[in-house]
Amino acid sequence: MKTKHLLSIKDLSVNEIKNILSDANDFLNKKSIQNKILKKIKGKNIINLFFEDSTRTLTSFELAGKKLGASIINMAVATSAIKKGESLIDTAMTLNAMNPDILIVRHNMSGVPYLLSEKVNCSVINAGDGSNEHPTQALLDALTILRHKKKISGLEVAIMGDVLHSRVARSNIYLLNKLNAKVRVICPPTLLPAGIEKMNVKVFKNIREGLRNVDIIMVLRIQKERMEGSFVPSEKEFFKFWGLDREKLNKAKKNALVMHPGPINRGIEIDSDVADDIGRSLILEQVKLGVAVRMSVINKLIN
Repeated sequence: MKTKHLLSIKDLSVNEIKNILSDANDFLNKKSIQNKILKKIKGKNIINLFFEDSTRTLTSFELAGKKLGASIINMAVATSAIKKGESLIDTAMTLNAMNPDILIVRHNMSGVPYLLSEKVNCSVINAGDGSNEHPTQALLDALTILRHKKKISGLEVAIMGDVLHSRVARSNIYLLNKLNAKVRVICPPTLLPAGIEKMNVKVFKNIREGLRNVDIIMVLRIQKERMEGSFVPSEKEFFKFWGLDREKLNKAKKNALVMHPGPINRGIEIDSDVADDIGRSLILEQVKLGVAVRMSVINKLIN
């Protein structure tokens, strides 16, 4: 990779994206990791600095680092000096003094990984910053699509739900456009970001029209923790008009596949009948592939 950090999908070239996905695929297909990779990464130190709760992303990065032979430290923010009033910058400088090789950061404020990348000597990976981006999620989503559809270029991909607050949506829009997919977003007007049409997407405010003839459906989580005020009338009404159930899914292509970054709010953004359909749902496979993608990113960033 030309860049020292992974902060945004926008920073990656098409070739870099393809190389990350190719290496991740190799990690999945090969039972053992090449000795030269293990030798390179053995003894390297990775710090997970998560200011937001996480199950999938945190565990996935931890497993990825351990599979490669790195030493992993999960910093407990709740019991750290931050709770005693230490500033974010001072915390970053303290960690920098310990000479880590990679700092993996998740924060509820957009831009924090960028800020920290300017203050530390090591590589920084953005594991999600506010409503801005979540680059490794988009990469693992791309790998999931490729393993099932064999291509991304030309596919009709619908991203539906809480687009306004979704960093997953933004990273996926950037990546899918780079790989020449046709992207559409489906959501109520209250959850539609201003000016999103400039991101080269088609906007649909009717879910059945938006799902017509799509190849991939990416369902987004309703992010209650980022909402101030009333964005939807009620969870029941949201599911009725905007949640994915079997009847709405039938508007898509017969072989359309369903994705979700998790955690799932069943009966709000997606029906259990669809989420658990092993013939159509890729949700658990996304989790599985996340480890391989993050192994690939770590391997690319560690010298």
